[in-house]
Amino acid sequence: MEKMFEIATRSKMRFPFKGLISVEDLWDLNVESLDSVFKILNSQVKQANEESLLEVKTKQDTELEIKIEIIKYIVKLKVQEEALKLAAKEAKELEQKILEILSEKQDERLKNKTVDELKAMLNELS
Repeated sequence: MEKMFEIATRSKMRFPFKGLISVEDLWDLNVESLDSVFKILNSQVKQANEESLLEVKTKQDTELEIKIEIIKYIVKLKVQEEALKLAAKEAKELEQKILEILSEKQDERLKNKTVDELKAMLNELS
């Protein structure tokens, strides 16, 4: 994986998106935009793989493969990060809900106390 990014940065690979963008710029794209870059690269692979009597892999073929693997890697990572964010958000919401219910139950417990018990509690606080 590291080697793939090393090759891409050393060779200054550019990716087709509203002109050409660098490897670093890919990280700023959303998953949908990355998918459109993938589709462009995939169509280039299909064109390059048209029937030929020569089965020689060119530099362009190798570069296309690396570009596609980079896109796949970034998309996979972004999807994982989004899932983690969503799980954290859901956990935070559940925690907030539990705290609200806990507060309501404590209020109920206080409401169920007698006048004398409440006065005694006030005296203890003073």
